[in-house]
Amino acid sequence: MNAQAVHEVLTKNWAGDLTFPEVVRRLLELGAESYLCDFATGAETVYMHDGQVYIETIKQLLWPISENFSRTGLVSAIDAAQSDTIRYPEFMKLATAGGVIAYWAFLTGGRVIYFGRKGEQHIEEFPPAKP
Repeated sequence: MNAQAVHEVLTKNWAGDLTFPEVVRRLLELGAESYLCDFATGAETVYMHDGQVYIETIKQLLWPISENFSRTGLVSAIDAAQSDTIRYPEFMKLATAGGVIAYWAFLTGGRVIYFGRKGEQHIEEFPPAKP
């Protein structure tokens, strides 16, 4: 695993320099299978195909996580991110305001599962990354 390259992708994402499809493509190229973003602990964990794990502290201001899960608010934030109307810093703010405590992006499976504080879930599928 190229830990420095994974770090660079995560850092650029937190800065809002990459779109979600770019993050997916770059992490897949580095051998990532999935990643878990935990807003409660401020940690992002990248799981590699070969079983290695990379953990990084989110270098971004984290906002309070609402107790109320808003699927409507979350889907609106996802749509805005997918259309490149907003980038990751704003997405994090909207997601936590919508009660998202964590999400797990399954890059090879083409889906993200978002979790609320009381076990609520929303599954969002995304198209495969383009080479």
